[in-house]
Parts: sequence; C-alpha cells; structure tokens
Amino acid sequence: MRDQLEQRISELKAEQEKGQHMLTDLDTRRAELQQTLLRISGAVQVLEELLAGSGSSPQDGVAVGAGGAERAADGAAAAANGVLPSMAGAARGD
Repeated sequence: MRDQLEQRISELKAEQEKGQHMLTDLDTRRAELQQTLLRISGAVQVLEELLAGSGSSPQDGVAVGAGGAERAADGAAAAANGVLPSMAGAARGD
C-alpha cells in the first residue's frame, strides 16, 4: 500500500511539473501575442493618421510599401514602451 502511495505521489509531482512548464509556455505566448497586437494597433493608428493627413491622395508622396507598415508598427509600439523608434529598428536588426 505504501509503495502505491509513493508511486502516486511521484506521478502527481511529475504531472504538476509538466503543468507548470505548460503554464510558463502559455505565459510566454500570451506576452508575445500582446506585443503583436500592440504592434498591429500601432500600425493601424499610424496608417489611419497618414490617411487622414494625406487627404487619401496617393500623390502626396506618402507611400507605405512592403515592410513599411511593420516599421510604422514597430515605431508605434516602441513609442508606447517609451523607446525611440530608431532604437526599436536597431534592436530588430534594421
């Protein structure tokens, strides 16, 4: 009987450890998702401001090509975190 209880304790501890690792992974994924959503929100805001400021005319010299929205989002997210956009680009490897 004692052996069975000790075995069950061992199984439960292993399951608990596995659950803790899963929880840590989920917390990491949640933080990454929050950062992604912040970047998207910043990109939307920047693009809306560009659109509002340009009068929606593509000839105003404002063009956002491939990667432009991502850089705008990086700048907005960095500004929200109190980091200068130039620092955010450097951290990303631009």
